[in-house]
Amino acid sequence: MAAASQGVTGANASELERSTIRTISWRLIPFLVLAYFFSYLDRVNLGFAALTMNAELKFSPTIFAWGAGIFFFGYFIFEVPSNLALEKFGASRWIARIMVTWGIISALMATVSGEWSFYILRFLLGVAEAGFFPGIILYLTYWYPAEYRARFLAAFAIAVPVSTVIGAPVSGLLLGLDGAMGLKGWQWLFIIEGVPSILLGIVTWFYLTDRPEHANWLSPEQKSWLAAKLNAETTAKQAAKHMTLGEALSSPKVIMLSLVYFGFVGALYGMQFWLPQIVKAFGLTNAQTGFVTAIPYLFGTIAMILWARHSDATRERVVHVGAPLLLTALALAASGYILDASTTVAVLTIAAVGVFCTFGVFWTLPTAWLSGTAAAGAIALINSIGNLAGFGGPYLIGWVTQATGNTQNGLLVLAVLPLIGGLLVFLSGQESKTEFANSVKAS
Repeated sequence: MAAASQGVTGANASELERSTIRTISWRLIPFLVLAYFFSYLDRVNLGFAALTMNAELKFSPTIFAWGAGIFFFGYFIFEVPSNLALEKFGASRWIARIMVTWGIISALMATVSGEWSFYILRFLLGVAEAGFFPGIILYLTYWYPAEYRARFLAAFAIAVPVSTVIGAPVSGLLLGLDGAMGLKGWQWLFIIEGVPSILLGIVTWFYLTDRPEHANWLSPEQKSWLAAKLNAETTAKQAAKHMTLGEALSSPKVIMLSLVYFGFVGALYGMQFWLPQIVKAFGLTNAQTGFVTAIPYLFGTIAMILWARHSDATRERVVHVGAPLLLTALALAASGYILDASTTVAVLTIAAVGVFCTFGVFWTLPTAWLSGTAAAGAIALINSIGNLAGFGGPYLIGWVTQATGNTQNGLLVLAVLPLIGGLLVFLSGQESKTEFANSVKAS
């Protein structure tokens, strides 16, 4: 191991490795999870605002779907430039800028008064938030060797289901503030859930450390071990094939991973934006809707962590990404034929488990064979193309809902996206297995 070359061997090397990873994780992961929690909450709390906002502003299912999805056009356009800016200016400054900007715009969603103000603010929210998620994925590659990434990417991504486990009941309760100080409940929801992002963004500027070599909270021995470990991985990747930014962005593997991610994101956001309305249709109150909506995401949170740990333990990625996508497709398709409320929630819980098991492992695939600026650009491209499904998934459900009068028919059609994504993973699986194995050997 690289630690041996630094004069540290045997049990001491193992203890140094454990202490380094432990120190990094306690310093970074809780803070990044909190940041992503509010990022995701501000992105998807529209699903709960819609329970009252749509009727008050006379938004049809199609108008709501356009507003939910137009976020991702702004996100798509500015994703790659934003991630390259993070590589150039550093994570602390750039992520702080992103968070403050999106917090302000999220709070301004309370000023929506009609169709066009709705579209404009949702588009600007996407522009503001572009680069945050892929930026953090890139940032974590600065700190974690390959064999640790699935579990800690999953630990970071836990903010997505947790934002609904906690945010759904809170959002449902915030709608009960209707009339306070002359504001509607949905306006209070946007304001109260937007302000924490602004405050946390200010803290980010001072808290995050851009690179391990600048981390005064790591010992010299820890810095030396980590540098040797990560440098060995980078050298192995570049020896296999050193890719320029242009080559990475045009790589068939990057395009394939973008399409896989498209299928995943379509299922994720299709459920996220419409699930509250599906649950509310069972005859529940807004508060009850919040608690019931949290159920699939609670189980998804637990499954994501366990599945990522299993992936790291077995050092296998392809099945751990492809199988959950196919499970999601099957569950979404089945939900289109079910009328019973409790059974619908159970089946959508299975779909959520599949979605979040995918989430925890997927990003180990591109980071196994890319580094530096090529990784920054490719990760951003995969995320930006994939997130176009953030428009496609919700819009698909909205269009089918308006045409058929039944939201569950939309879920049936939505199942096609994760089905295609899962099949693509298995079709290209052997090459990805080889690349990951090589990256682990290098470490």
